Amino acid sequence: MGFPRYVPVADHALLIEFGAEIDDAVTDRVHALDRALAADPPPGLREAVPAFVSLLVDFDPLETDHAAVARAVEAALARPAPAAQAPATHVVEVCYDGDLAPDLPEVAARTGLAPEAVIAAHLGGRYRVGMFGFAPGYAYLSGTPEAIRLPRKAAPVRGVPTGSVIIAGAQCIVTTLTMPAGWWRIGRSPTRILLDDPARPFLFDAGDLIEMRRIDRATYDRRMAEGGADG
Repeated sequence: MGFPRYVPVADHALLIEFGAEIDDAVTDRVHALDRALAADPPPGLREAVPAFVSLLVDFDPLETDHAAVARAVEAALARPAPAAQAPATHVVEVCYDGDLAPDLPEVAARTGLAPEAVIAAHLGGRYRVGMFGFAPGYAYLSGTPEAIRLPRKAAPVRGVPTGSVIIAGAQCIVTTLTMPAGWWRIGRSPTRILLDDPARPFLFDAGDLIEMRRIDRATYDRRMAEGGADG
């Protein structure tokens, strides 16, 4: 069966799948449909939630149904999508010092690279915000270089600190809360992602580009003293 696929979710949502693997071209199609529905919302639309390869369309089941929403989506896909705004580029500062990067030695061992080579690879990644999920401001970034891609750990670790820079597979996240995580912790960032602005709660938007920039421990400590990271 080809794409897009339409998958009913309960009685109030329709999942439109554009692919089975993370790919920038697939994510572009997701975002294009999101823009199209925002520009010309069908009756009953409550929210559209983009992910890497799919868009969840939530609707009012008292006003519409899965079939009508699918027809509206097909019509939107047949029209030229509104042009995307140029993505913003954000700098995320990262310190890779020992206690802030507890999994760096094991990532190096598993990939066959020296720790500095792991850091260099991470800094050289082309990161893009594909979606938000799991926790407030958790931006799932595509673009982790092939050389340092590892599957998730067999079991999560408790108490992963806010600001941890974690990787798994092709993805990278800068955590915004202290919580368990089964990804590899290779650094810590003082960059604030949760903003005190109801109109713009997160530093990033879906589609934005992220540049990782290395800082030393003294700079990290100073940023934190100035109110960096999220609590």
